[in-house]
Amino acid sequence: MNSLDQPLTPASRAAVSIRVGAEARLLEILGRLEEGGAAIQAVTRFPSTRGEPDVVSVIDVEVTGVARELAADLVRTADGVRTVEARETLGRIFGKRVIVIGGGAQVAQVNLGAVSEADRHNLRGERISVDTIPLVGEQDIAAAVRAVADLPRAHILVLAGAIMGGDIARAVQELRETRIPVVALNMAGSVPAVADLVVTDPVQAGTMAVMIIADTARFSIERQRGRRY
Repeated sequence: MNSLDQPLTPASRAAVSIRVGAEARLLEILGRLEEGGAAIQAVTRFPSTRGEPDVVSVIDVEVTGVARELAADLVRTADGVRTVEARETLGRIFGKRVIVIGGGAQVAQVNLGAVSEADRHNLRGERISVDTIPLVGEQDIAAAVRAVADLPRAHILVLAGAIMGGDIARAVQELRETRIPVVALNMAGSVPAVADLVVTDPVQAGTMAVMIIADTARFSIERQRGRRY
């Protein structure tokens, strides 16, 4: 299931951030949540970055079925747990993500349009962020395009380059099957032929990408799909 198949901010979704020592066992922590009636929706484990000597990693868990305070209480006494923080989900905090991949100059211009437009909608209550990565090489770009389907909260991809085709075009087709739309600059290669929308101006491409995913915008990708601007 990709990020477009479910709301980003359902009232029933809860999150807990669990800071643990080396002896903590992930299966025990998740088992306690499930035994308490929680349905696990997402799990992320990453190294601690706060310099705490007895904390080696942080486990971020999102669940449904229980309130976040109850979810925190369920795991508080598990082996190795140092602290537990009940908080909003990352979807509610950071919202939807625009992913921009391609050449450095084009990426920067797409980012300019996307960030400016996101700011306009975020003032009305949206939570839209923009992630960019300049990449070169067919295989590296194709791998990045395919990985967008697995990125949490990714709602749209913008491909910003001068020429893209081959395996990148195949990756775009695969990504579109997951219901994540793709906007491409009007470039050489076969990618524009398989993208949902082609926009010549990179600033406008970033602007339109945000408009496509913003609930506060009146812009339908269904009515624009296949067009070039």
